[in-house]
Amino acid sequence: MNAIQKVSNWKMNPIFAGICYGFVWLALGALTLSVLLAASSASEDNMKSYTYIIHGFALLVAGWTAGRRSGKKGWYYGGITGLLYLLIVLIIGFLAMDVSFNWNKLLYILLSFGVAALGGIAGVNTKKHKK
Repeated sequence: MNAIQKVSNWKMNPIFAGICYGFVWLALGALTLSVLLAASSASEDNMKSYTYIIHGFALLVAGWTAGRRSGKKGWYYGGITGLLYLLIVLIIGFLAMDVSFNWNKLLYILLSFGVAALGGIAGVNTKKHKK
């Protein structure tokens, strides 16, 4: 197997693709929320629920992408994608803002697995099957 085939196979990894798509949607949502925050008189504290919505949508897209690309076991690939997505977000939060781990994070772990797993189930069911 030459180097080009190795890179091609690495890019086709469903979990990696799901995380990439999830973070693209997270970035778009954060940009939209930033523009709304700058254009209005709202404070950041009032926008907390919108950040959960953005993360939820990004997790759904990440799971959907992973499930669609895997073609099988959508709940598994979507759930693992959701866990890795949240792990990256938690590491960034810890390094950037010194956010500590608490019991609420356990709920976030379960919710991110569940939302991304639902996305993975939907993604597998939207995959075009060859006849």
